[in-house]
Formats: sequence, C-alpha cells, structure tokens
Amino acid sequence: MSVDPLRLVRLRAHHPEAVAEAAARRPRRPLIAHEAGRLLIVAADHPARGALAVGERPFAMADRADLLGRLCLALSRPGVDGVLATADILDDLLLLGALDGKVVLGSMNRGGLAGASFELDDRFTGHRPADLHRLRFDAGKLLLRIDYDDPGSLRTMESAARAVDEMAELRLPVFVEPFLCHRDPASGALRSDLGAEAVTTSIAIASGLGGSSAYTWLKVPVTDNPDDMARVMETSTLPAVLLGGDVGSADDQDAAYEKWRHALRLPTVQGLVVGRSLLYPADGDVAGAVDSAASLL
Repeated sequence: MSVDPLRLVRLRAHHPEAVAEAAARRPRRPLIAHEAGRLLIVAADHPARGALAVGERPFAMADRADLLGRLCLALSRPGVDGVLATADILDDLLLLGALDGKVVLGSMNRGGLAGASFELDDRFTGHRPADLHRLRFDAGKLLLRIDYDDPGSLRTMESAARAVDEMAELRLPVFVEPFLCHRDPASGALRSDLGAEAVTTSIAIASGLGGSSAYTWLKVPVTDNPDDMARVMETSTLPAVLLGGDVGSADDQDAAYEKWRHALRLPTVQGLVVGRSLLYPADGDVAGAVDSAASLL
C-alpha cells in the first residue's frame, strides 16, 4: 500500500493540530471485542530504540513511507485488531485515517537504546499515561528487562511500577513485556533468557508490579522449548499475549506459527502482538503473513 510522505510532511508543517483533531474524532472499540475474542496487534515500536534491522537488512525499518504502507496494509486485513507503536508512527497513522475502529497501544519506555551501555536503564521517554488518556488511545506497553548484575534494571523496574500505578488510576490497560537477561561475556550484547525458569521468574516479577494489577496484561515470549509454556503460564492469572520477534526465513516463520498455535490454546493467552515477522516476512507477502497469523486465533 503506497503512502505519500509529502502529504504527511505538509500536514505536520502547516497543521500540526491535525494530529489531535484526528485523535479526537477517531472511532474507538473495546480492547476485547467480545467475550471469546482474541487480540492480533501489529507491533512497530522498534525504530525508536534504533533497532532498524530485519534479518540481514540492517536498515529495513528506516524507510518510514515503506513502513507506514506495510502497517496500513496489515491494519486493513480481516482479524487485525490494532497496532503498537511510538508517538511518531501513531501520529502518522492517525493522519492517514488508519486507526479508525482499531485498538491503539502506545509504547512508553524507549530510553534503553539497542546496544547502548545504558540499555537496561530503560527510562520512559515515550508515551506517558496522561498522553494515552488525552489522545483516547486504548492501552500502553512497557518493556522490563532485568539483569541481576546491572543496577539499571532496578531503576527501570521502579519506574515501570509507577507507570503501572498511573495506568491503573486512569483505568487504562498496560502490557508489560518482561525478560531476564544477561550480557554476553565476549561481545557485551544483551541476551534474553527464554528458558522455562527464566520466563517463569520474569512473569512472577512483572505480575507484582505496582499497587494494583487490575489493568495489567503480560506480553511474553514462547519459551525455547514450546512444551514448557503450559507450566510457565501457570505462574500468573493475568491475561497475556504472545510476542513475535525477528524471523529470518520462511522455515523460521512456519516454526513461529506452530509455536504460537500451541501456546494460544493456554487459558491465559489472549492473542498475539507481532511486528517484524508480519511486516517484513521472508517471502515479502505482508497480507499473507498477517492472514496466516489471524487464522491462528
């Protein structure tokens, strides 16, 4: 789907109030459309961390018009409930009219830039709870990566707890994405531990954040061994969605679908929040990738 960047630039330059106006008139829907409903959310909050790579393409997500076109196509497909993104992308989608009747999740903490020495001091430099409320968005999302050897994790954990409190006061759902992680001794790169024990522990920590869990959801990975997911998801009664990740090949894509299919049978799992593997599939067929994911629900 083609997007004209010149039109967006002109609107932003001459009528910046158009963003707020589009947000004010946007038709909304419930987070969960009906009792048996499941969520399929397309994620596009990666660029704000400087994470632009998809597979072997280091700057695949750097072409904003191309990314917006892919998002508009994905949002137009049956079964897609909404989008998760940062303010710049959501503002563009508002101006394009692509968010009408969709669930909109704002990404809240983006300070832990990919590869930075301060990556685990993940400050809240994105949407504030007040912004989400003012723009009539439907939920927020925060990332909580915990390395027991890095004090930045404690600062992130404390600010995440306060964000959970503020979202609960506004009666806005917040999706918490927890990981236990560590630095690779050789490269210094941050590695997430997807073993059953680590994911179980991260879920337990995330579930206890703040003074109320009434509006807290979890956004969790499928464990290294998918057979462990049933036991892992017994850790909390909070509703959960599965996250995606970067899928490098068609075989990887098929394997991811199969992992999601099995995990979606678990009672607390309420849907999928997937980004690059749907927006930049190995075969280039965005509509096909999105439709395949939707069929799992």
